[in-house]
Amino acid sequence: MPSHRTARAGRTARSGRAEGTREAILTVAERMFAEHGVFAVSNRQISEAAGQGNNAAVGYHFGTKTDLLRAIVRKHAAHIEELRREMPAETGDSLDVRDWVARLVRPSTDHLAELGSPTWFARFATQMMTDPVLREVMTEETFGPPVQQTLDGLNRCIPDLPLPVRIERGEMARHLLMHMLAERERALTENTHTTRSTWPEYADGLIDAITGIRRAPVTPRP
Repeated sequence: MPSHRTARAGRTARSGRAEGTREAILTVAERMFAEHGVFAVSNRQISEAAGQGNNAAVGYHFGTKTDLLRAIVRKHAAHIEELRREMPAETGDSLDVRDWVARLVRPSTDHLAELGSPTWFARFATQMMTDPVLREVMTEETFGPPVQQTLDGLNRCIPDLPLPVRIERGEMARHLLMHMLAERERALTENTHTTRSTWPEYADGLIDAITGIRRAPVTPRP
């Protein structure tokens, strides 16, 4: 009969292998979704690309395809939220639009910078946000209290801006941020020209542009 110590060692080894398999699947799936499209890649293709002999490996470790997509988002969202929480506390008293826009932008650019190159999350996330069903998954996993606090702080800086205009400009800013992150990520992956040499510098440009959108005058209706 095997000892309890041997049994525990066996369980630990199996757990370690399972975790390694999950990480391999997550990494491969994220890359394939970014490069080929979320709906163009099957669970079977992901399993094969991740070196899994069992074509049902994705379903075994994650469940449905939506569960896999959610796991990819959650893996990145946790670190981005942590970076946002770590930003200087003095922003909480600021009435400068740019300070709050920076809190929206820099956690994402810092996260991508820390990952190194190549990365795939920005392109993957942009695809998620263009599908009405997957957008709900993305929002559920990324729109936590730190984001809401940031938006509340931003809105305090522009109290005279009509609510419909705030909503409209929020959508503009979101599209600008996500698509521009995806464009730079693609350029870095393909080793083509980028307008700025680092992610922090790129963040500066995005903050400038989004601040301009938020501060722009409103054309009065006749």
